[in-house]
This record gives sequence, C-alpha cells and structure tokens, in this order.
Amino acid sequence: MISGFLITSIILSDLSRSQFSFIDFYSRRVRRIFPALLLVMAAAYIFGWFALLAQELTQLSKHIVSGSLFISNLVLWNESGYFDNFVDRKLFLNLWSLGVEEQFYLFWPLILYAGMRFKVSFLKIIISILLISFSWNIYQTHINASAAFYSPLTRFWELLIGAILGYFSFDKKCTSKVESNKSNSLRANLCSLVGFLLITLGIFLIDKQRSFPGWWAMLPTIGAALIIWAGEKTFLNKHILGNRLSVSIGLISYPLYLWHWPLLVYGNIINSSTPSYTIRIGLIALTFCLSIATYFFIEKPIRKSPHPKK
Repeated sequence: MISGFLITSIILSDLSRSQFSFIDFYSRRVRRIFPALLLVMAAAYIFGWFALLAQELTQLSKHIVSGSLFISNLVLWNESGYFDNFVDRKLFLNLWSLGVEEQFYLFWPLILYAGMRFKVSFLKIIISILLISFSWNIYQTHINASAAFYSPLTRFWELLIGAILGYFSFDKKCTSKVESNKSNSLRANLCSLVGFLLITLGIFLIDKQRSFPGWWAMLPTIGAALIIWAGEKTFLNKHILGNRLSVSIGLISYPLYLWHWPLLVYGNIINSSTPSYTIRIGLIALTFCLSIATYFFIEKPIRKSPHPKK
C-alpha cells in the first residue's frame, strides 16, 4: 500500500510535467532493488553451500533465480500443495511480495501513461482495476488459498489503495480538500488512531487459520492508508512514527525485509527445529546489524551517486 502511494505519486507528478521517462523509471527501480538483493542472495548461497543438503541447495538456487527475475510468487504458487516442503525452510519465501510489487510496476506506468494519452480519468482507472482485483481476491480466497495468496491479480488492489492516496496528493482539487480535512486536528488524530487500531487488530487476529488475504487483508491495508491520510502532524504519526528511532528503522526497512527471513530459516535448519528465544533474539540482532551495514555501504553510496533517483 505504501509503495503504491509513493510510486503512483511520482509517476503522476512526472506525467503532469511531461517529464516521465520509462527508461528512468525502470532504471531507478533496478538501482533501488538489485544491489541489496544480490548481496543477500550471494551471502545466503555461500552459507548454504556449507550448511544445506544437495536437494536444499538446488531449491535455493531455483529461488534465487526466480527472486532475481521477480517471479518468486509464481514459483512458490506452483510449488504449493500436498508434497511441498515446509514453507519455514524456504530461504527466500519473503520475496513473494517483491515479485507482486515489481509485476505491478511492469504494467502500472504504461496504464497511467495510456490514461493520460487518451484523457481517461486516473481515478476511474485506479478504482476500476482495484474493484476487479479485490473481487477476484475474495473469490479465490474461498476456492484456492494458494492462488489467492501468491497471484498478482489478487494482490494488486492493495497497491491500488495506495495509488488512490497518490492520486489525491497529485490532484490539486483533491489536495485542497484533503488539507482542509487535515486542518481539523480532532478528525485527523481520530483517523490516525483508527488506522493504528486496524493494524493492531490485524497483528492479533490474522493467523494461519484465517482465510487470507480475503477480507482480512483490509485490516493492515486500510489501517496504513488511514495513517497516511491523517498527515504527519497528528500525535501518533509525529511522536511514534516520526521519532528518530522509527525513522531510522524506516531507512533500513528494505535490507531488514531481505535479511530477516533467510537468517531465521537458517536458524530453523541448523537447529532442526524452531530455535530457542535466545537464538531467535540473536538472529534478529544480527538482522539489524547486517541491515545497517547494507544501508551504509551499499544503498547509501548508490543513492548519493550522480544518477537520477527518487
């Protein structure tokens, strides 16, 4: 949802100024995604060479290739079934969401560009695709849980909720209305609070027994949307999400996303079962250390390079 908001805002802004370039857009995505991704993949494979069995190493190689091609969700979807090994032993299971995201961005700039070219309302485009995707998500959740979870068609609506916010931040008429709403401090703070409560409910209510994504995915998605809609001046946004610790974690969020799952899975594999709390805490601490190093030595130097970026 957050990604859909940010990227759609950038695309619409560039289109409105006739400065959008497909080459620049996709090159920025490559520069943003690949350096840290390749580092984590290389580290996981080198460690796996010594720690994994031949069959496990073969599967890891397959998942590295699919992850680098942004089709992890499709490969994992194809693997799901009765004879599939436990998902908590798949080192790059977390890359399913990166696959969905990049598959979305393969088509989304083209769709928005076509909408501008043929003078079709951006908001109508977003809402139409969102409703189709969400409806298909509800349908698939009840008949094919794996398809509902991994298919890009059942997950695009989550990005498109963010895209609606991106449109509101782009459209001047909508922006003036949003800003007038945010000027009402009580209303904005209530919006932020409801968003936090929805995400908290999702943390405690969504588990393996729930049919997911389905309707349940609306809890964290709508919750995050409400928090962004409320604006940065609300109490929770300013003092919780806006404090130095939260911002620092946000800066390393992408390497945290990449490192955390392989480390925890290796902990399971080496321990032959779920590790103790002490080991898991140690792995989480290692995740933060590696993520900080990745940010300062890989991501930050690339962002400071003279190439165009957003």
